[in-house]
Amino acid sequence: MLTMDNVRALLEKQKGLCVSIFMPMHRSGVAAQQDAIRLKNLLREAEQRLIANGLSSQKTKELVHPVQESLQDGVIFQHPSDGFALFLSSGVFRYYALPFLFSERVVVGNRFHIKPLLPLIGDGGRYYVLALSQNKVRLLLGTHHSVSVVHLMDVPENLKETLRLNDLGKALYLHTSAPAGMGKKGVTRTGYKVEAKENILRYFRQINEGLHGLLKNERAPLVLAGVEYLHPIYREVNTYPHLMEEGIAGNPERLNGGELHGSAWAIVAPYFLKAQQEAAAQYRDFAGTRQASRDINEIVPAAHRGRIKVLFVVVDIEQWGTFDRGTDTVHLHPKAEPGDEDLLDLAAIQTLSNEGTVYAMEQEKMPDDAPNAAVFRY
Repeated sequence: MLTMDNVRALLEKQKGLCVSIFMPMHRSGVAAQQDAIRLKNLLREAEQRLIANGLSSQKTKELVHPVQESLQDGVIFQHPSDGFALFLSSGVFRYYALPFLFSERVVVGNRFHIKPLLPLIGDGGRYYVLALSQNKVRLLLGTHHSVSVVHLMDVPENLKETLRLNDLGKALYLHTSAPAGMGKKGVTRTGYKVEAKENILRYFRQINEGLHGLLKNERAPLVLAGVEYLHPIYREVNTYPHLMEEGIAGNPERLNGGELHGSAWAIVAPYFLKAQQEAAAQYRDFAGTRQASRDINEIVPAAHRGRIKVLFVVVDIEQWGTFDRGTDTVHLHPKAEPGDEDLLDLAAIQTLSNEGTVYAMEQEKMPDDAPNAAVFRY
């Protein structure tokens, strides 16, 4: 799972050269079988760039060996999705199957390249769906375009696992519609139903505690899906601050990932759009003043110093160059040169590291006619 903690680990300074590979992924069919071939081709391209950047042939072979070994074992594509991202350096080998269609890209430099991940980690990019039913708990990670299942570790598989019910306990079992005598708000009238609610609360507390480890540093909205009377019960124990007020009512067992995606996107889309529009309006209000800029020569130093409150950036454009942190000077190059980095990527990394908001956008939706735009804190 790609969490903000994972991303922060990627942002840390690495030993030696770093390889970042992005490619589209296929969930099934002949195209899925060819994903391994595509990755091998991109890996060869990475090897060539490593050698061109001064790494010896032997060191290059040693660096890429873990990837080749995983390809040979067939484990690297066990959980297919829409996009695949791989990060490799001395002592680091991480890969992610994600619900986003990446373009093929290989970047070799002194740090990992994370800009293609911005639609997933930036504000307005992704959301979660927690689907609760009697037989299983599902957590889904969604974007505007797709959704995929997050594999949970410290969460009970179902209510029965938590309650360890016997035949007598079946009277307390969670059904796909509200139990007789229990209203939509979970009002109980007998001792059995009081106990039923307590058991459900215990079940939900375990789920909430398990999710806390995954989502503790997240800002993405969470949409709850479940039969209607369960929603207020779960909200009693929820500690995730970004749980949406509106949820998906009904038995989620009857809904596949695509159906949950459609219902959840209808809830989160207005939330995303409103926040983005407000940020864009703020930029336009400040445009032409010291509170905002579209100039990469101003934006990169400001990001480095933690001055950026909101950054808008186009994902599919690179601006290669170097940034001298001692003099706050940006040097732009028309093409990537040895030692260069994508300065748009650098600005995004620094903004995220300093708790700023980053919106990954298409060029035609930018608030200004530039590949970057920023609102400053001061």
